Amino acid sequence: MPQCAFCGKATTTQEGLKRHIARRPECQRQWALMINDIEADNLNTPDDNPPPVDADFSHVHPHLDPNPTPSKSRRITIEEVEDEDGTPFSYTGRYFEPQADAGWALHEGETKFERYRRHQEEEVEDRWEEWDLAEWLVKNLGQTRTDEFLKLPITQNHTKLSFHNNRSFLQRVDALPRGPGWSCRKVTVRGNKEDEFGAPLEEEIELWSRDPVECVQELIGNPFFKADMAYSPAKAYADRAGQHRVIDEMWMADWWGETQKALPKGATIALIILSSDKTCLSQFRGDKSAWPVYMSIGNIAKAKRRQASARATILIGYLPASKLDCFTPDARSLAGYRLFHHCMALLLQPLIAAGQHGVEMVCADSLVRRVHPILAAYVADFPEQCLISCCKENRCPKCLVGANERGDSLDSPMRDPESTKEILEMRKNGQHPPEFEENGLRAVYKPFWADLPHANIFLAFTPDLLHQLHKGVFKDHLVKWCIDIVGEEEMDARFKAVPNYPGLCHFKKGISTVKQWTGREHKEMQRVFIGLLTSAVPSRVLVVAHSILDFSYYAQLQIHTTETLEALQTTLDVFHVNKDILKELAIREHFNIPKLHQLTHYVQSIMLLGTADGFNTELPKRLHIDFAKEAYCATNKRDYEEQMTLWLQRQEAVFLRAAYLDWLAQHPLLPAGHAEPRSFDPGFDSDSDSESEETEAASPNTTSSLVTSKEVTHILAKAPAHPHQSVEKIVMAHGATDFLPALQTFLQKNLPQTTGVVPGVHDRFDVYCQVVIVVPPDRRVGDAPKRWHVRARPEVVASGRRSGCPGHFDMALISDMPRSSGLRTLDDVRVAQVRVIFTLPRQFGTYSRALAYIEWFMPFRLPDPSS
Repeated sequence: MPQCAFCGKATTTQEGLKRHIARRPECQRQWALMINDIEADNLNTPDDNPPPVDADFSHVHPHLDPNPTPSKSRRITIEEVEDEDGTPFSYTGRYFEPQADAGWALHEGETKFERYRRHQEEEVEDRWEEWDLAEWLVKNLGQTRTDEFLKLPITQNHTKLSFHNNRSFLQRVDALPRGPGWSCRKVTVRGNKEDEFGAPLEEEIELWSRDPVECVQELIGNPFFKADMAYSPAKAYADRAGQHRVIDEMWMADWWGETQKALPKGATIALIILSSDKTCLSQFRGDKSAWPVYMSIGNIAKAKRRQASARATILIGYLPASKLDCFTPDARSLAGYRLFHHCMALLLQPLIAAGQHGVEMVCADSLVRRVHPILAAYVADFPEQCLISCCKENRCPKCLVGANERGDSLDSPMRDPESTKEILEMRKNGQHPPEFEENGLRAVYKPFWADLPHANIFLAFTPDLLHQLHKGVFKDHLVKWCIDIVGEEEMDARFKAVPNYPGLCHFKKGISTVKQWTGREHKEMQRVFIGLLTSAVPSRVLVVAHSILDFSYYAQLQIHTTETLEALQTTLDVFHVNKDILKELAIREHFNIPKLHQLTHYVQSIMLLGTADGFNTELPKRLHIDFAKEAYCATNKRDYEEQMTLWLQRQEAVFLRAAYLDWLAQHPLLPAGHAEPRSFDPGFDSDSDSESEETEAASPNTTSSLVTSKEVTHILAKAPAHPHQSVEKIVMAHGATDFLPALQTFLQKNLPQTTGVVPGVHDRFDVYCQVVIVVPPDRRVGDAPKRWHVRARPEVVASGRRSGCPGHFDMALISDMPRSSGLRTLDDVRVAQVRVIFTLPRQFGTYSRALAYIEWFMPFRLPDPSS
């Protein structure tokens, strides 16, 4: 039985010993001193930057010690495993340099779920047996339909519900625990228009908001996010020497670590992520609109934040979407800017004191920490970024590049919040500083971010993959340039000529007739675009297109390393070197394109805040459905914002109840009279070996193991689509003209024991329509395994009302020799068309694997340097 060498504590498994040392500060300090002594004995000369310690312990972090002894060992390695194919980054192990002066716990507390469970235990509260029905009613029926359902005779006579109409039902729903409450503030706007008496017109508008500090408490204290929550930053490396950074989550990037230095020791930062986007509520007619503001925290893993159903991003307010008719048209735009900043300042006011002094909050792991909520990232499209940064839309909201220099590869200085506030203050006082016009500022004298502590709004803007890359640089510019060169008809013809293939979007009518594009269709176009341009455009244009698509794919990586960030910048440099070919062809006169300039800030943003997939504007647009459009549909369309907040509050109460019941299934109520012992141990010695290791492995600041199977599997249907097919049928339907000679050659080579059995025209074979190839996931691009479908399906002739179907015989990359690694190069592979997928009958012996009859294409030529 493993035993701690420092305190004598015995555990049942090695994993329990790891958790014991990681969670007991005294043992952790003794362990760190022991490692330091070992290093001192092994090193002959002092090293200012010692390599990581090769340790087995999952994570060492002073969660609970108020005055920990800093460890001299700067880095910790976690489960080092060499990659089988020799790639520079090992996806099965990382090396961490934790920041030990962050995320300290003060004492133990109770989460909302634990508090509600204790209340149930003490009060023996009614468990509401009709919960499943109540949840269904709230999610699927409006109030009128709910009342009609509850008044049905079959409902009243056979269900015996505790509520008999919609009013009593909503009383039960309103009694459920809920999130932070809503409040309404009246804002009076005085315009520059005058009424008939000469008095300025006024307009009273409403600002609906929730306390953002309470919303942070709701998120950071939700036990549902316990396995996905980080409380301290750390630097991750792909190598032992710490030369190759790995950037994934926000806690691995630079912003958190740099900001942590400005706070007291042990403080915990809640990384505020805001997003706002105005949206239309009316359908087909009307002009109703809403301006939701969403908030999440970067402590939660990005995979969880991206799940709309997880509610890791919550609504904190509705900004006024007024038309401001009390202003003249020439003053209305600036008045809208000022109103936005005034309302955002009111909405975020509680974050000022909380960010400066911190607030004690119960976190998802039931420990109390002093949390400083600080604005770290703002997700918005380009017009809204300009609105937030108080600059004109012909300027960059992040840097001071000139209005006519955005098409050049320049290293312009970043905007500075302090100097911007000084310039705006001087302008407010009647002065005319030249920097006001040089920086392209608007006369918004009190930006909402002016008093937010430790926040740099200009660095907070994140890459917008949807609008800047997919819709912007690719669709609106690159595709248009290439159409101008190739011609619309030729481009459509090339898209139509792309073979139909599973998983690949086929634009069978071309692209010129498509009026409404989605982000998914943009991505599908990118997959085939380079192939379509080959031989249709000059080689330098092909280099330009290749560099833009390379940049797009590098920017979408979910895990970045030093090498991938260098490659990201290199692809942008290649574009700028070759872009003048478009001027020579008279396609472009200039490249002063705002979205193109934004690409120059991608590397910096990823280094500061983590990979771009955690900040896509697609999520706020998806949230509009839940928090704006469906809420509006549930109202009577008059004074709708108040009704929307009430409807959302009830929906949130139902969601929290469902989440609590899921949590309660793992933490059941104790029998009456059996209170759960709760005593806070400063060492927090929790060594239960029954703790879920899967949950522990998923914790952002623990093992971060990326072990995945490298085996490729092939899946066939359980039963063949065409059993007992004759050779004649195979040859005719599949076009396998040399089926028998090829099979005989295979048998002689691979099954020599069957030399006496010669395949003939009387043999019959079980034939399959397709094989599914499952490839292990590449963690840089996604967590799901890749599934490739290779079809060998003959033509189906039309019969009666049943329409026919053409045959599909897919192409595949095939190697005729064993490969030691995954398909990373085209060495030793050739293109072939799969004609038949079949299994051998018993007379040819036992051969467990299916076979495929293929027709080889010509071998690959040397790669084209342009494509």
